[in-house]
Amino acid sequence: QVQVVESGGGLVQPGGSLKLSCVASGISSRILPMNWYRQAPGKQRELVAGITSGGRKNYADSVKGRFTISRDNAENTAFLQMNSLKVEDTAVYYCNLVVDLLNFWGQGTQVTVSS
Repeated sequence: QVQVVESGGGLVQPGGSLKLSCVASGISSRILPMNWYRQAPGKQRELVAGITSGGRKNYADSVKGRFTISRDNAENTAFLQMNSLKVEDTAVYYCNLVVDLLNFWGQGTQVTVSS
């Protein structure tokens, strides 16, 4: 059974940094695209960053130059390094994995940027 578990959220001041982790299990040795989404209160869920099985990365314009997505294939883990955080980055961050056209989501991890 495929499972996705995020960790690493928390409270940070504007300008600070956080690193999120996403561990996927139940996918054997398959290397699959992994994505980070976020959802702020009252807003739609939006794609923040994605990384393909080959390591190609894409970012939302709002986070380019501040966030970095990476992966450790041996550990089936994706990371999201978030620097220069802004108040508007406050949201629940979700990891997404697509397996055979099925979407799998983690439970989300809260990121709060506040002074």
